[in-house]
Amino acid sequence: MEFVAESVSVFYKGGPVMYLILACSLLVAAIGAERFLYYKKMNTDMEGFTARLTPLLERGDWETAYELCRETDGIAAAVAGKGIHYLLRGCANLESVLEGEAALAVARLRTNLSHLDTVVTIAPLLGLLGTVIGMISSFSVMNIKAGQPQAITGGVGEALIATASGLCVATLAMIIYSYFNHRLDGLITDIERVCVLLMGQMKREKRHETA
Repeated sequence: MEFVAESVSVFYKGGPVMYLILACSLLVAAIGAERFLYYKKMNTDMEGFTARLTPLLERGDWETAYELCRETDGIAAAVAGKGIHYLLRGCANLESVLEGEAALAVARLRTNLSHLDTVVTIAPLLGLLGTVIGMISSFSVMNIKAGQPQAITGGVGEALIATASGLCVATLAMIIYSYFNHRLDGLITDIERVCVLLMGQMKREKRHETA
């Protein structure tokens, strides 16, 4: 309880800019939780999925392959399923379909990550703004005339709370942003793997048909 009271006291000492920094921290936490759950849902067991999908494609059993994609969780399986679905409907240009579906999937994976990047930039600036405002108050003519130099140094210390808070929020946002970028690269690689697998099988079938 004492820690909470002390934290609230420090928060108020940081000035009105602390409310904006708090909003940034809440935004980072919300995006982090939402993206973590979404990426977890979109993850595909690629080793098991490709091990079951490859024999079906080699036999040309596209309908069973489509059912496998529908039953498998993850964004890579979803992209493969949509590509096979269009192929079964008679679409000959599978490459363009896969490129379009992959682009849409990646766009959904990138949702809200740009907001984290913005917080990384803006949080330190808000902290600096709060410090400047606090220092202006500390070095006001009123304090100097009152003959209270300790009020000036104390005011500067309180003003630096905003900068420290802004840097902490920016650091947290950068860590979360880097983590999800790493997860994003892995999911994009999974999508590329399954697209290459489908396109390779399609080209083999075309060669057999023309032979």
